[in-house]
Amino acid sequence: MKKNIKILLLFISIVFLWTGCTEKKIKLGNDISFDKEENIRYGNTSGQIMDLYIPCANPAKKKDVFIMIHGGGWRGGDKSQLTFFTLSMMQRFPDHIFVNMNYRLASAAQFGLPNQTDDIKKVIDFMKKKLGYSPDLILSGNSAGGHLSMLYAYQFDTDKKVKAVINIVGPADLSDPGFKNYQEYSFVEKRLVDPRILQPGTSRIDFASPIKWIGQSSPPTLSYYGNSDRVIPSTQGKILDSVLTRNQVFHESYLFNGGHLDWDKHPHDQFLIDKIEAFLKNKKTDKK
Repeated sequence: MKKNIKILLLFISIVFLWTGCTEKKIKLGNDISFDKEENIRYGNTSGQIMDLYIPCANPAKKKDVFIMIHGGGWRGGDKSQLTFFTLSMMQRFPDHIFVNMNYRLASAAQFGLPNQTDDIKKVIDFMKKKLGYSPDLILSGNSAGGHLSMLYAYQFDTDKKVKAVINIVGPADLSDPGFKNYQEYSFVEKRLVDPRILQPGTSRIDFASPIKWIGQSSPPTLSYYGNSDRVIPSTQGKILDSVLTRNQVFHESYLFNGGHLDWDKHPHDQFLIDKIEAFLKNKKTDKK
């Protein structure tokens, strides 16, 4: 496909230049280049690693940061799944810093939450220390990564540094009857949330549902769902939109023709990036 060919040519054309230390410089054409660091440890476990891309232009200027969060059902996946999409986003947003992160995966021996939202916080703290300032953040994730982007932004961002959320096929209401058809729903019920962190009267499902934490100060949110997604039904988008509307949070949502894994295929990926660009230009800070 045309877009895939373009991405392949882009990837092949990336120029790696050693700068004398451990960093690499990648050139994306049209005078766009980034310093790249791979597999940076932001924590003590093997899962706590990230790739970092910092624009070479205007190094003294404070820049906003995209944090890319992969999917995989909370217990699988890897940041490499978002490498191509991240490169495409870097072409469109050459004045932004990009982080493509891994996080600790849930397992029979380890709950997903709060570890995974804690890892987002660790990445944010790492970037604040590295950059020497507290950057404005855009959280962007697909599937479980979309869920974690929303959950962190709506529930855990006490500093209000998340200025926008890009939610790609992420579950927003884990109690939605349509989502209960998810073949791994028993895992969601039993292993996603550590019950020891729950306040009395709060269920695991409510705790892990981003819509339960939306308020009038929640950040603007763009959502992207597939009309034939058998994993995350499009009803999730409708539920999310209704709660954001009720709380007067600026938001946009779009449907693409396809299933759960089709969002980054041509032409859906280009459509999404176009909408992200327009959304970030037009998002409102005042209440509607």
